[in-house]
Amino acid sequence: MKHPGPLFTLLAGVVLAGGIGVADLAAGTGAAPVAGAASTSSTTTAAPPATTSAPPKPAAPARADYAGRVTGGGASIAVSARDGHAIAYVCDGKKLEAWLQGVTAGGKLDLKGARNASLTGSFDTASATGTVTAAGRTYEFTVPTAKKPAGLYRATPKVKGKSARAGWIVQPDGSQVGLLTTGEDATAAPALDPAAGTATVDGVPVTAEPISGLTGTGDF
Repeated sequence: MKHPGPLFTLLAGVVLAGGIGVADLAAGTGAAPVAGAASTSSTTTAAPPATTSAPPKPAAPARADYAGRVTGGGASIAVSARDGHAIAYVCDGKKLEAWLQGVTAGGKLDLKGARNASLTGSFDTASATGTVTAAGRTYEFTVPTAKKPAGLYRATPKVKGKSARAGWIVQPDGSQVGLLTTGEDATAAPALDPAAGTATVDGVPVTAEPISGLTGTGDF
């Protein structure tokens, strides 16, 4: 058996080297991107995060009346706002009562009364809400608008010849609570006829004045 000669061995080596070079060139050409060629991959743009905005709050009316019950405590409250001024009355029909008044701005309530009574809160077209302090106790409240005859009433009758003061809160459901105060004595006020605006005090018919934020703004 003859062994291949040197020339044959050299030619075989050249052919093998050329084949390897061609393979490497083909592999390199497939891996490298062509300059300026458009990319076939798609670009995903993230959607902006969803935003939620709170609904706008109802505007504060220039004139409105509210009546209802405080949260716990068994008392009722009425608030009347008129053109930048407000009057409020809190009463339990037994002993507790307080008249408060003050200015309003932007639907905010900041009212003061005798014996360190105070009320802070806000109001809009639907309700009045806040806290009221009277006789050393603090109550929270959220009360709806009140349409006549619901609302706040006041009278200044005579009881056995002495000056007295009566206040009533008529609720939207028609129920009412009130207090008759003579000096330091307080008792439940007699029933008020809201339609007629009258009540009988000490056997005498008296006229009860509907209270708004503009009436009765003197001494409470």
